[in-house]
Amino acid sequence: MSTYSFENVVAWQKAHDFVLSVYRVTKHFPADEKFCLVSQFRRAAVSIEANIAEGYKKLGHNDKLRFYNIAQGSLEECRDYHILSRDLEYIDDSEFEELHIKIEETSKLLNSYCRGIISKTAITDDF
Repeated sequence: MSTYSFENVVAWQKAHDFVLSVYRVTKHFPADEKFCLVSQFRRAAVSIEANIAEGYKKLGHNDKLRFYNIAQGSLEECRDYHILSRDLEYIDDSEFEELHIKIEETSKLLNSYCRGIISKTAITDDF
């Protein structure tokens, strides 16, 4: 891992861990869901970490916030697929809980990053 990389961002690390879990869990979904729920769930999960990574190198606060906000939207999309997967009985209680914890951890960190950027923007705008 390089010294200055998105890989050092704890929110990205949690999101990456979540993506790996989504891939592992959806591997066992019914075959007829391959191009439906599996594809959508995986794509939204990958979007979380990819947008954190892309936002990391953006110089302006507004650019960073835009990418982190897209990541937040993808996370909420995953939250919906997570609930749907449980309700369709594609995941068991332990898988549901595992994904739930990872969604919450990632969400809290991402929200904190956004609040920090907004605070820095407010301070910068005062000068």
